[in-house]
Amino acid sequence: MSRQKQADQMRKGQGFIAALDQSGGSTPKALKLYGVDADAWKTDDEMFALIHAMRSRIATSPAFDGKRVIGAILFERTMDGEIGGKPAADFLWQDRRVVPFLKIDKGLEEEKDGVRLMKPMPGLDALLKRAVAKGIFGTKERSVVDAANPAGIAANVAQQFDVARQVLAHGLMPIIEPEVTISIPDKAEAEAILLAEILKNLDTLPTGTEVMLKLTLPTKANLYKPLVDHPKVMRVVALSGGYTRDEANAILAKNTGVIASFSRALTEGLSARQSDAEFNRVLDATIQSIHDASVAG
Repeated sequence: MSRQKQADQMRKGQGFIAALDQSGGSTPKALKLYGVDADAWKTDDEMFALIHAMRSRIATSPAFDGKRVIGAILFERTMDGEIGGKPAADFLWQDRRVVPFLKIDKGLEEEKDGVRLMKPMPGLDALLKRAVAKGIFGTKERSVVDAANPAGIAANVAQQFDVARQVLAHGLMPIIEPEVTISIPDKAEAEAILLAEILKNLDTLPTGTEVMLKLTLPTKANLYKPLVDHPKVMRVVALSGGYTRDEANAILAKNTGVIASFSRALTEGLSARQSDAEFNRVLDATIQSIHDASVAG
């Protein structure tokens, strides 16, 4: 019953997905932006404890609930940890009515043909079984497009759908994320190729199968409307991709049916030095602005 409620929320919910899934490579930068310098930890375990404390502070804030934040993507260590004295996924759904997802990719390969594919994931089936046992609803896997290279983008999307099929076989909902780098000169061309490849791969999925898509905010407004309306797409969400929150919100609001799944834009303005009252005030205003942009279409 809860999985059906979660699916209904992801399909129809008026809000956005919080990306709380900074990995080992991006954690130091995320902590620095949060006001925690590198001299605050000596080991990886200490670093991950600090980022977990930041995520927990966000998730336990009164501002963070399923009325505006309909889902949250977790890093593996976060899934294995606790928030509010409960296993993380249980807290999110039971206490906040926020649908839990898990980041499953293990980073990126070196650039080839204008893209960076996902590194191999030999332990993926075991991880997916653990995710199911821990109450996770779906997954997210990221690769990158750095140029409008048709062969590279085709390989990128094909890899994403191969992983998605593996995720679907475990009864989980995959969020496919082929991120287009916002600074490339041929971004619009890359997005047009990407759209065509995604549509082609969606046609290969069995009838009745659904996936989600997490895409860079497009140069052309409503470029991804065919995906929003596609019967095999549960939801299209957008990453902030390096835009400021105000920039990301402004672009998002022009894309009908697309909702946010922001990371840096969500934590922008938050600080470890803030009192709980100030932290909650800033987070509440941030969540409201992202929510408003997500439902603007």
